[in-house]
Amino acid sequence: MSSKKRLSRAYEHAKTVPFDDNSKFILFSDCHRGDNSFADDFANNRNIYFHALKHYFNEGFHYCELGDGDELWENLHFESIFKAHKNVFKLLQKFHLQERLHLIWGNHDMVYKDREYVKKNLWSFFDPVEGREKPLLSGIEYQEGVVLKHVTTGQELFLAHGHQADWWNYTFWRWGRFLVRVLWKPLQVWGIADPTSPAKNYKELIKVERRIKKWILGKKLLITIVGHTHRPRFPEPGDIPLFNDGSCVHPRSITGIEIENGAIALIKWNIITSEDGTLKVARSVLEGPQKLSAYRLEE
Repeated sequence: MSSKKRLSRAYEHAKTVPFDDNSKFILFSDCHRGDNSFADDFANNRNIYFHALKHYFNEGFHYCELGDGDELWENLHFESIFKAHKNVFKLLQKFHLQERLHLIWGNHDMVYKDREYVKKNLWSFFDPVEGREKPLLSGIEYQEGVVLKHVTTGQELFLAHGHQADWWNYTFWRWGRFLVRVLWKPLQVWGIADPTSPAKNYKELIKVERRIKKWILGKKLLITIVGHTHRPRFPEPGDIPLFNDGSCVHPRSITGIEIENGAIALIKWNIITSEDGTLKVARSVLEGPQKLSAYRLEE
Protein backbone atom coordinates (compact mmCIF):
# COMPACT_ATOMS: atom_id res chain seq x y z
CA MET A 1 0.00 0.00 0.00
CA SER A 2 1.34 3.43 -0.95
CA SER A 3 1.78 6.33 1.48
CA LYS A 4 -1.05 8.12 -0.36
CA LYS A 5 -3.43 5.25 0.34
CA ARG A 6 -2.31 4.94 3.95
CA LEU A 7 -2.86 8.66 4.60
CA SER A 8 -6.22 8.60 2.81
CA ARG A 9 -7.36 5.61 4.82
CA ALA A 10 -6.37 7.31 8.09
CA TYR A 11 -8.27 10.44 7.03
CA GLU A 12 -11.38 8.57 5.91
CA HIS A 13 -11.59 6.58 9.16
CA ALA A 14 -10.60 9.44 11.46
CA LYS A 15 -12.63 10.39 14.49
CA THR A 16 -14.31 13.78 13.99
CA VAL A 17 -14.07 16.32 16.81
CA PRO A 18 -16.19 19.47 16.33
CA PHE A 19 -14.72 22.81 17.34
CA ASP A 20 -15.36 26.54 17.07
CA ASP A 21 -13.44 29.74 17.72
CA ASN A 22 -13.90 29.31 21.47
CA SER A 23 -12.32 25.84 21.47
CA LYS A 24 -8.78 25.32 22.75
CA PHE A 25 -6.43 22.48 21.80
CA ILE A 26 -2.83 21.65 22.63
CA LEU A 27 -1.08 19.17 20.35
CA PHE A 28 2.01 17.29 21.50
CA SER A 29 3.61 14.19 20.00
CA ASP A 30 6.66 11.98 20.29
CA CYS A 31 6.88 12.03 24.06
CA HIS A 32 8.44 8.55 23.98
CA ARG A 33 7.63 8.01 27.64
CA GLY A 34 9.92 5.23 28.88
CA ASP A 35 10.87 3.46 32.09
CA ASN A 36 13.09 6.23 33.53
CA SER A 37 16.24 4.30 32.60
CA PHE A 38 19.26 5.71 30.73
CA ALA A 39 17.39 5.05 27.46
CA ASP A 40 14.30 7.06 28.49
CA ASP A 41 14.61 10.28 26.46
CA PHE A 42 11.39 11.61 27.99
CA ALA A 43 12.84 11.54 31.51
CA ASN A 44 14.98 14.61 30.76
CA ASN A 45 11.92 16.73 30.00
CA ARG A 46 9.25 15.12 32.15
CA ASN A 47 9.04 18.04 34.60
CA ILE A 48 8.69 20.53 31.74
CA TYR A 49 6.02 18.38 30.09
CA PHE A 50 4.07 17.84 33.31
CA HIS A 51 4.07 21.55 34.14
CA ALA A 52 2.93 22.46 30.62
CA LEU A 53 0.19 19.84 30.53
CA LYS A 54 -1.09 20.89 33.95
CA HIS A 55 -1.28 24.47 32.66
CA TYR A 56 -3.36 23.37 29.67
CA PHE A 57 -5.69 21.30 31.84
CA ASN A 58 -6.32 24.25 34.15
CA GLU A 59 -6.94 26.54 31.16
CA GLY A 60 -9.58 24.26 29.65
CA PHE A 61 -7.63 22.94 26.64
CA HIS A 62 -8.28 19.63 24.91
CA TYR A 63 -5.14 17.49 24.68
CA CYS A 64 -4.36 15.74 21.40
CA GLU A 65 -1.38 13.40 21.47
CA LEU A 66 -0.25 12.69 17.92
CA GLY A 67 1.45 9.35 18.35
CA ASP A 68 4.56 7.86 19.97
CA GLY A 69 3.32 8.96 23.36
CA ASP A 70 4.69 5.79 24.95
CA GLU A 71 7.99 4.13 24.02
CA LEU A 72 6.85 0.58 23.39
CA TRP A 73 9.74 -0.35 21.14
CA GLU A 74 12.44 -0.07 23.78
CA ASN A 75 10.16 -1.25 26.60
CA LEU A 76 8.50 -4.65 26.62
CA HIS A 77 5.59 -3.77 28.86
CA PHE A 78 3.42 -0.71 29.49
CA GLU A 79 3.52 -1.35 33.23
CA SER A 80 7.13 -0.17 33.56
CA ILE A 81 6.24 3.07 31.75
CA PHE A 82 3.21 3.65 33.97
CA LYS A 83 5.23 3.14 37.14
CA ALA A 84 7.93 5.56 35.96
CA HIS A 85 5.50 8.33 34.99
CA LYS A 86 2.41 7.69 37.05
CA ASN A 87 1.86 11.41 37.69
CA VAL A 88 1.56 12.00 33.93
CA PHE A 89 -1.04 9.26 33.48
CA LYS A 90 -3.06 10.53 36.43
CA LEU A 91 -3.12 13.93 34.73
CA LEU A 92 -4.17 12.34 31.44
CA GLN A 93 -6.96 10.69 33.42
CA LYS A 94 -8.27 14.13 34.40
CA PHE A 95 -8.42 15.17 30.72
CA HIS A 96 -10.17 11.90 29.89
CA LEU A 97 -12.80 12.26 32.60
CA GLN A 98 -13.75 15.63 31.10
CA GLU A 99 -13.77 14.23 27.54
CA ARG A 100 -10.81 16.41 26.59
CA LEU A 101 -8.35 13.66 25.66
CA HIS A 102 -7.73 12.47 22.07
CA LEU A 103 -5.00 9.87 21.51
CA ILE A 104 -3.43 8.80 18.22
CA TRP A 105 -1.06 5.89 17.79
CA GLY A 106 2.30 6.15 16.06
CA ASN A 107 4.87 3.59 15.02
CA HIS A 108 6.47 3.32 18.49
CA ASP A 109 3.10 2.65 20.13
CA MET A 110 1.43 0.91 17.21
CA VAL A 111 0.28 -1.86 19.56
CA TYR A 112 -2.45 0.58 20.59
CA LYS A 113 -4.20 -0.30 17.34
CA ASP A 114 -5.32 -3.37 19.28
CA ARG A 115 -8.35 -2.40 21.36
CA GLU A 116 -7.87 -5.39 23.66
CA TYR A 117 -4.28 -4.32 24.40
CA VAL A 118 -5.49 -0.82 25.27
CA LYS A 119 -8.30 -2.21 27.42
CA LYS A 120 -5.93 -4.51 29.32
CA ASN A 121 -3.21 -1.93 29.94
CA LEU A 122 -4.82 1.51 29.99
CA TRP A 123 -8.38 1.17 31.14
CA SER A 124 -7.32 0.30 34.70
CA PHE A 125 -4.27 -0.25 36.90
CA PHE A 126 -3.46 -2.27 39.99
CA ASP A 127 -3.09 -0.16 43.12
CA PRO A 128 -0.71 -2.03 45.48
CA VAL A 129 -1.75 0.16 48.43
CA GLU A 130 -5.42 -0.75 48.16
CA GLY A 131 -4.71 -4.15 46.65
CA ARG A 132 -7.23 -3.82 43.81
CA GLU A 133 -7.76 -2.65 40.24
CA LYS A 134 -8.67 1.01 39.87
CA PRO A 135 -9.86 2.97 36.81
CA LEU A 136 -7.29 4.80 34.71
CA LEU A 137 -8.38 5.73 31.17
CA SER A 138 -11.56 3.69 31.21
CA GLY A 139 -13.05 3.22 27.75
CA ILE A 140 -10.29 5.14 25.94
CA GLU A 141 -9.73 4.26 22.30
CA TYR A 142 -6.72 5.17 20.20
CA GLN A 143 -7.20 6.51 16.68
CA GLU A 144 -5.04 6.50 13.57
CA GLY A 145 -6.32 9.96 12.75
CA VAL A 146 -8.48 12.74 14.15
CA VAL A 147 -10.28 15.45 12.16
CA LEU A 148 -11.04 18.73 13.89
CA LYS A 149 -14.03 20.19 12.03
CA HIS A 150 -15.20 23.76 12.50
CA VAL A 151 -18.93 23.76 13.26
CA THR A 152 -19.56 27.01 11.37
CA THR A 153 -17.15 27.11 8.43
CA GLY A 154 -16.71 23.35 7.96
CA GLN A 155 -12.93 23.82 7.79
CA GLU A 156 -11.05 20.64 8.65
CA LEU A 157 -7.71 19.97 10.31
CA PHE A 158 -6.37 16.44 9.90
CA LEU A 159 -4.23 15.13 12.76
CA ALA A 160 -2.07 12.01 12.41
CA HIS A 161 1.31 10.76 13.52
CA GLY A 162 2.77 10.98 10.01
CA HIS A 163 4.45 7.58 9.80
CA GLN A 164 1.90 6.68 7.12
CA ALA A 165 4.37 8.37 4.76
CA ASP A 166 7.26 6.29 6.12
CA TRP A 167 7.13 2.89 4.43
CA TRP A 168 9.56 1.09 6.75
CA ASN A 169 8.19 2.42 10.04
CA TYR A 170 4.58 1.73 9.06
CA THR A 171 4.77 -1.62 7.28
CA PHE A 172 7.72 -3.17 9.12
CA TRP A 173 7.28 -1.59 12.53
CA ARG A 174 7.67 -4.99 14.21
CA TRP A 175 11.12 -5.37 12.65
CA GLY A 176 11.97 -1.84 13.73
CA ARG A 177 10.85 -2.65 17.27
CA PHE A 178 12.98 -5.80 17.29
CA LEU A 179 16.10 -3.94 16.11
CA VAL A 180 15.63 -1.19 18.68
CA ARG A 181 15.20 -3.65 21.54
CA VAL A 182 18.15 -5.91 20.74
CA LEU A 183 20.55 -3.48 19.08
CA TRP A 184 19.94 0.27 19.29
CA LYS A 185 18.77 0.52 22.92
CA PRO A 186 22.06 -0.90 24.30
CA LEU A 187 24.03 1.30 21.90
CA GLN A 188 22.05 4.42 22.78
CA VAL A 189 24.09 4.89 25.95
CA TRP A 190 27.13 5.38 23.67
CA GLY A 191 25.30 8.00 21.60
CA ILE A 192 24.75 5.78 18.55
CA ALA A 193 21.43 6.70 16.93
CA ASP A 194 18.92 4.43 15.19
CA PRO A 195 19.46 5.09 11.45
CA THR A 196 15.90 3.99 10.59
CA SER A 197 14.41 6.91 12.54
CA PRO A 198 13.52 9.94 10.39
CA ALA A 199 14.26 12.12 13.42
CA LYS A 200 17.91 11.01 13.19
CA ASN A 201 18.10 10.60 9.40
CA TYR A 202 17.74 13.92 7.56
CA LYS A 203 17.35 12.39 4.10
CA GLU A 204 14.51 10.18 5.28
CA LEU A 205 12.91 13.13 7.05
CA ILE A 206 12.78 15.12 3.81
CA LYS A 207 11.26 12.16 1.95
CA VAL A 208 8.51 11.79 4.56
CA GLU A 209 7.63 15.47 4.40
CA ARG A 210 7.61 15.43 0.59
CA ARG A 211 5.17 12.50 0.48
CA ILE A 212 2.78 14.18 2.94
CA LYS A 213 2.91 17.44 1.01
CA LYS A 214 2.05 15.61 -2.19
CA TRP A 215 -0.94 14.03 -0.46
CA ILE A 216 -2.08 17.43 0.87
CA LEU A 217 -2.02 18.86 -2.65
CA GLY A 218 -4.38 16.08 -3.72
CA LYS A 219 -6.70 16.94 -0.83
CA LYS A 220 -7.27 20.58 -1.80
CA LEU A 221 -4.69 21.88 0.68
CA LEU A 222 -6.20 20.20 3.72
CA ILE A 223 -4.48 21.48 6.86
CA THR A 224 -2.48 18.50 8.13
CA ILE A 225 -0.68 18.35 11.46
CA VAL A 226 1.75 15.52 12.21
CA GLY A 227 4.72 14.54 14.35
CA HIS A 228 7.06 11.59 13.69
CA THR A 229 10.05 13.51 12.27
CA HIS A 230 10.51 15.60 15.46
CA ARG A 231 11.11 18.66 13.24
CA PRO A 232 8.73 21.58 14.01
CA ARG A 233 7.05 23.05 10.91
CA PHE A 234 4.83 26.13 10.64
CA PRO A 235 3.97 27.12 7.06
CA GLU A 236 2.89 30.59 6.06
CA PRO A 237 -0.57 31.08 4.50
CA GLY A 238 -0.27 30.29 0.81
CA ASP A 239 2.28 27.52 1.41
CA ILE A 240 1.36 23.85 1.55
CA PRO A 241 -0.30 23.60 5.00
CA LEU A 242 1.83 20.85 6.53
CA PHE A 243 2.39 21.53 10.23
CA ASN A 244 4.56 19.54 12.61
CA ASP A 245 4.39 19.94 16.38
CA GLY A 246 7.99 18.79 16.87
CA SER A 247 8.49 16.55 19.89
CA CYS A 248 8.77 16.37 23.66
CA VAL A 249 12.32 15.00 23.55
CA HIS A 250 14.24 18.02 22.29
CA PRO A 251 17.29 18.86 24.42
CA ARG A 252 15.88 20.60 27.52
CA SER A 253 12.66 21.70 25.78
CA ILE A 254 9.39 20.51 24.30
CA THR A 255 7.44 21.94 21.37
CA GLY A 256 3.78 21.75 20.45
CA ILE A 257 0.97 23.40 18.57
CA GLU A 258 -1.81 25.43 20.17
CA ILE A 259 -5.17 26.13 18.58
CA GLU A 260 -7.08 28.90 20.31
CA ASN A 261 -9.42 31.75 19.31
CA GLY A 262 -9.57 30.41 15.76
CA ALA A 263 -5.79 30.69 15.40
CA ILE A 264 -2.83 28.32 15.37
CA ALA A 265 0.63 28.78 16.90
CA LEU A 266 3.85 26.82 17.36
CA ILE A 267 5.03 27.03 20.97
CA LYS A 268 7.95 25.91 23.13
CA TRP A 269 8.26 25.16 26.83
CA ASN A 270 11.69 25.14 28.45
CA ILE A 271 13.52 25.99 31.66
CA ILE A 272 14.83 29.55 31.92
CA THR A 273 16.76 31.48 34.57
CA SER A 274 14.98 34.36 36.30
CA GLU A 275 16.77 37.58 37.22
CA ASP A 276 17.06 36.39 40.83
CA GLY A 277 18.78 33.20 39.70
CA THR A 278 15.86 30.83 40.21
CA LEU A 279 14.84 28.40 37.51
CA LYS A 280 11.33 28.23 36.10
CA VAL A 281 9.43 26.57 33.26
CA ALA A 282 8.35 29.12 30.69
CA ARG A 283 6.29 29.14 27.51
CA SER A 284 7.31 31.04 24.37
CA VAL A 285 5.74 31.42 20.95
CA LEU A 286 7.98 30.34 18.08
CA GLU A 287 5.60 30.99 15.16
CA GLY A 288 2.16 32.57 14.86
CA PRO A 289 -0.49 32.88 16.01
CA GLN A 290 -2.02 32.77 12.53
CA LYS A 291 -5.75 32.67 11.83
CA LEU A 292 -6.90 29.27 10.57
CA SER A 293 -9.11 31.07 8.06
CA ALA A 294 -5.94 32.31 6.32
CA TYR A 295 -5.27 28.70 5.23
CA ARG A 296 -8.71 28.16 3.73
CA LEU A 297 -8.78 27.39 0.02
CA GLU A 298 -10.99 29.87 -1.79
CA GLU A 299 -13.72 28.15 -3.80
